[in-house]
Amino acid sequence: MKREVVYLLALLLTIQRAITLGASVCTGQRCDFVCDCADCNDEHDCGYGVKDFVCDFEQAGMCGWADKSSDLGYTWERRQRGDPLPDSGPSSDYTIGTSTGWFMAVSAVRAESPSSAVLMSPMMSQSSSTCRLRLHYFMWDSGYTGLGKRSLWGSVWRPDSQEAVVWRPESLSVRAWREDTIFLGRIPGPFRVRLHSLRRDGRRGDLAVDQLEFLDCALPGEPSGQCGPGDVKCKRGGCVERRAACDGTDDCGDGTDEENCGGYLGCDFEDGLCNWDLRTLSPLKWIRTSQMNISLSEPLRGPGRDHSTNSVSGHFLYVTKKAGLKADWASFQSPRLAPTNSTHPCRMVMYTHQFGRVSGGLSVLVAEKAIYPVWERGGSLGDVWVKAEVEFVINSTFQILFVAATRDQAYGGIAIDDITLSPECHFSNEPMPRPSFPRPPKHPCTEDSKMCDFQEDCIDGEDEAQCGDFSYEQGSKGWTDTSIGSQSWELKRELNNASTEEFLYVKESPGQQLTEAQTRSPLLGPSGPACTLHFSYRVTGSNPHTGDVFVAVVDSVLGTLPWLWEFSGRTGQDPASWIKEEVYIGARDHRFQLEFRGRAQKLGHDAAIAVKDVSYVSCHPNYIPSTSGELSCDFEKDLCGWYQDQIDNYDWRAVNGTDHTTGTGRSLVVDMWDPTLRGLYGHLLSLHQHTLTQHCLTFFYKLYGPQTGALNVKVVYADGSEVLLWTRGGAHGNLWHEGHCPVPPQLTAYQLVFEAVRSGFDGQVVIDDVEFVQGPCSLPTMCSFEGQLCGYSRSGAALWNHQNWASTRIGPKTDHSLETEMGYYMLAHSSVEVLPQGSVMTLTSPLHQSVGHTECVHFWYHTGGQNPGTLRVYVKPVKGIKTLLFSSSLSQGDVWHLAMGNIRWYGDWQLQFEVKGSGDISTYIAVDDITFSTHSCPATDEMCDLERGLCGWTNTQSHSLDRLDWDLSSLLTEPHYPTPQYDHTLGNKSGHFLFLPSSPRDTASQNAWLLSPHLPPTKGTCLQFWAYQSVANDSKLTVWRLSEGFRDELLSMTEAGPSWRHFHTNITSEREYQIVFEGLKGIKGVLALDDFGYTVGVNCAGEHTDQTRKTRPSHDLTAAVVASVVVAVLLVLTVSGLLVFYLRRHGHIKAQAKDLRSEFFK
Repeated sequence: MKREVVYLLALLLTIQRAITLGASVCTGQRCDFVCDCADCNDEHDCGYGVKDFVCDFEQAGMCGWADKSSDLGYTWERRQRGDPLPDSGPSSDYTIGTSTGWFMAVSAVRAESPSSAVLMSPMMSQSSSTCRLRLHYFMWDSGYTGLGKRSLWGSVWRPDSQEAVVWRPESLSVRAWREDTIFLGRIPGPFRVRLHSLRRDGRRGDLAVDQLEFLDCALPGEPSGQCGPGDVKCKRGGCVERRAACDGTDDCGDGTDEENCGGYLGCDFEDGLCNWDLRTLSPLKWIRTSQMNISLSEPLRGPGRDHSTNSVSGHFLYVTKKAGLKADWASFQSPRLAPTNSTHPCRMVMYTHQFGRVSGGLSVLVAEKAIYPVWERGGSLGDVWVKAEVEFVINSTFQILFVAATRDQAYGGIAIDDITLSPECHFSNEPMPRPSFPRPPKHPCTEDSKMCDFQEDCIDGEDEAQCGDFSYEQGSKGWTDTSIGSQSWELKRELNNASTEEFLYVKESPGQQLTEAQTRSPLLGPSGPACTLHFSYRVTGSNPHTGDVFVAVVDSVLGTLPWLWEFSGRTGQDPASWIKEEVYIGARDHRFQLEFRGRAQKLGHDAAIAVKDVSYVSCHPNYIPSTSGELSCDFEKDLCGWYQDQIDNYDWRAVNGTDHTTGTGRSLVVDMWDPTLRGLYGHLLSLHQHTLTQHCLTFFYKLYGPQTGALNVKVVYADGSEVLLWTRGGAHGNLWHEGHCPVPPQLTAYQLVFEAVRSGFDGQVVIDDVEFVQGPCSLPTMCSFEGQLCGYSRSGAALWNHQNWASTRIGPKTDHSLETEMGYYMLAHSSVEVLPQGSVMTLTSPLHQSVGHTECVHFWYHTGGQNPGTLRVYVKPVKGIKTLLFSSSLSQGDVWHLAMGNIRWYGDWQLQFEVKGSGDISTYIAVDDITFSTHSCPATDEMCDLERGLCGWTNTQSHSLDRLDWDLSSLLTEPHYPTPQYDHTLGNKSGHFLFLPSSPRDTASQNAWLLSPHLPPTKGTCLQFWAYQSVANDSKLTVWRLSEGFRDELLSMTEAGPSWRHFHTNITSEREYQIVFEGLKGIKGVLALDDFGYTVGVNCAGEHTDQTRKTRPSHDLTAAVVASVVVAVLLVLTVSGLLVFYLRRHGHIKAQAKDLRSEFFK
């Protein structure tokens, strides 16, 4: 009985589950860009995220996209940035903008023949005529092997037809994310989107895509009410506007809007020319063809598909550059048409495809008694079929002429398809008079490169008269509408208080795409660093978000660049109210066009977007404001002789606050934590310089935050080549540091560049108080040998090499500064074949001026081979005998070792590194990261209170070990991150500590390593430190012993508490080792360290454990200097005694001896 009850209950549960499941099953069509199910499950893994139709590749499923490469040697892969400064690939994804974001990128490839990588979407059911895919792509030829013509393109694959090319970006190598749009259009059945790359040689990540967004792809849905007046009701549901009826496009998705079109004269060129006449007087001819006839293997040839069927087999009319011809034109014409009138005008709808640089423009003309233009569209409009409409009101028999202009460029062409004449257009048999041809345009008064270059070269400024500057009488005519969608720009003139007002405004347009209206100036420039665009604008209407206005630059080489300026919302409701605006254009080396874009939410009786009073101010490339020019600058008023680069990824900002000059003034800042930043570089450029002698660039800088990136100084030449002069990276604390950058003599003009490198995403780079003076730099406070020698000179039997491992395969495999094979250091080859036994080579610093107090010098050295020779470091005074500061002849193993020493010298001096050969083979000694500080060196048994730096501890820069840095700060100077309420040492706001703070950036759970110097083997060394953790079980601190690449955990802590807490632990090791503080960043609060240190050979009980330590060089070298000084004094006394004895023998005893001693001991 019990068993039967159990079976009955199980059956009831099964039935209930089946009923519930049946009720929850959604039968909506999959992947049609419409959420039919409540949870939008029918659109899951359709190539986009549910509801927002965006795929950012942050999820491992990749929204259903998959690699379908036929060659496993070249594929697409989901990946993150990888190394901090990769040789290839994006520095961050586009969506999040940091190294933790994901994107799709190609693998490396090296093959004898081109290999193909294919990324394919899931199968989608169909798309609307307005469907487009907006994406961000990255294309950079990092290996300089050439991108080729087929490095990246997009296609649509359909089961019932051949693959059609739909997207071909310019193959320009730019290390930045760029935005583009793939216009998919109406696809009536299942399809897939495919992204291709075909290369023979390339690095990993050279090509990448991210943030794919499908826009307006769903077919018209059921209206909330009735269709609007005149709208077409679709059989499948939904409505389309009347103007979309009988226009050659299936907007309904079931053909309803293309039915009942018997009175229209349409031609899709599938079965012939439909009476259109392709005869022309030009040697260049229009042809009827299809993409299949043009090419299926070369993506850049032809429009890729026709408009009627959106396939490679569909036909269209096409013209492109003919071999052997340069710029030319071609025409074709309609049959004769009967006269029309304004009440029954003849309307023509057509679709044009103007792609590539060959496309010079397309015009529609009327031929009656004369020939004159009625419509034109200049240049290239992109990889899209654009709908256009022309109205004819002609009171005599006429013909319609199409004229295409081609340019002598590499690829591209002009195509026309689906020409439809309205019922009011009638063929005519009436004869026509021979029309008179239009007068040819006036020959330009100067060469093309001088037209619109911001300088009047012709009489009356004719060359600048129609360049888009409204201050010229005909200037407004320079703007050309290049819209491809349902809104466009038009020039309008209105009478206002007895004067005529000109302005550009956004109006409705017959185009299909739901894109912004856009209008462009002619080619302008090049421009100078002061160039500014002035204009007035209005966005008026009753809707609080009436629309948007943008200003962009279209570079003649790099294409459309990111927005310079944008406004969203409305400026008010009064159409007479204008707002003045100034937009910085800056220096641009290439010719460029300015572009206004606008999009109204809904154009109506009160909604308006308009622009007027456009002018170009101070744009000549040689114009420099009278207040500027000097590179020495405190940035309090302006940028002086510096300006923002306009083709980098972001700008330096002038920020008021804690500058270096006054403490409250302005400095230049790049906030790496800014979530709007994208890309790798931000450049501050100097004006062009001509210096035939050595100069010194000094400045103050901050590198602040747990993941701050880097700061570089470069010199850039006119041909685009550049040389690194100076670099710093990693956390340097919220403190000002002084930079010294020697600038060698230059034979040609050059520019200096401050480059902020966004290799980190949670920090700040700041510069201030720049000086540029003639002469050599003084001894820099820090030299990493990245870029140049910092003024150090080389001499001796052989010369020190400035090198890295990557280029020589000799010496340390990584430098100490960057911990990479690309990092530089100074290397002395001490092998006998280079440096004979007993011979020396020296490396000597620039002159250091006396400061009157003790300074600490510390440097890192590396030895190679069994008997590497002897490294000696001297203090070499300008007057007097050099004094030994450090000496070592031991083989130290394959690690960088720290040495430090105090220097107190009255008088100017130099630091000299000397290597003496030992006669062995395959040996070397290397030096890196020489640093001077304004205080004495810490003793090895002292606690590090962080008031005078890190005491020889360092943040590792090895990406294989950590991603973040411990940073030095204090509550008094901390403006951004959470901190302890006070430090432990001083117990106040001004005391310093090391901290790993939480922040809005997505670096939680990433780690930071702080490393001690290398310490000798020990039977008991005590480590002590104080820790602070404001939120328990959030961040984590682990202490490791690191030796020969292996680590052992000494202590782990997750609950230090919101007050400073003391920790100590004993360390034993049979081998040389380092102590590691590893912090794991949390999502709340802060993790901090203070007052840490170790007592070598003394355990935490105070017992001396290491009684017989092997002798090794001391890190505290003060004694060496003191001993040398004592020796020098004894020598002086000895010489003095001998001299006194000599003088006594010659009768000059007391008086002169007394005078001599007084001279020596002043």
